[in-house]
Amino acid sequence: MRQHRFHGRIESSGRECTWPGCREAGEFRAPGGRPSGFDGPGDYRWFCLDHVRQFNSGYDYFDGMDSEEILRAQSPLHGWETQTRAFRPDAGLDSSPRWADFSDPLEAITARARAHAKRRQADLRPENARFSPNERRALEVLGLDAEVDRKTLRLRYTRLLRQYHPDHNGGDHGHAARLQGVVEAYQLLRKAPAFA
Repeated sequence: MRQHRFHGRIESSGRECTWPGCREAGEFRAPGGRPSGFDGPGDYRWFCLDHVRQFNSGYDYFDGMDSEEILRAQSPLHGWETQTRAFRPDAGLDSSPRWADFSDPLEAITARARAHAKRRQADLRPENARFSPNERRALEVLGLDAEVDRKTLRLRYTRLLRQYHPDHNGGDHGHAARLQGVVEAYQLLRKAPAFA
């Protein structure tokens, strides 16, 4: 690989500068219209040296972000906020075991199998016949059992909203994921045939 005097130069094979009216070789990559994300690296524009300098002088990475998003993007921890699925506090039956809770991997597998068997037994109980498996998971999110009535469901939902909503926690958004789970669970349950 040949080193170039200018960092980032990629020799083009006939690629022209995308600056309007320029016929120079497009050897420098710049962000395009579509940013990079989960579906790929995004689009790029190709410029000659003079035009990439001109583009860079007017480029604003933070364009379109509010002040909170800018602070988050500037944080040294940006991108590291989420926990690995297996080590989240809410790691459960449908995800990987929390390996850190077990000294032996076989204990983790055995605990998961026991939890699965316990859930299957709960599915067979007559009181659980009122609810589908998704509705039973929603009941677990809300901390309710299968004997719940509509009034108790509504009271529990209201209490959890007050507990987790940022307006009741001095603006703390630390419970946003839990709050979202509570809202989704309630939205599913309020339409359940068991409450018709």
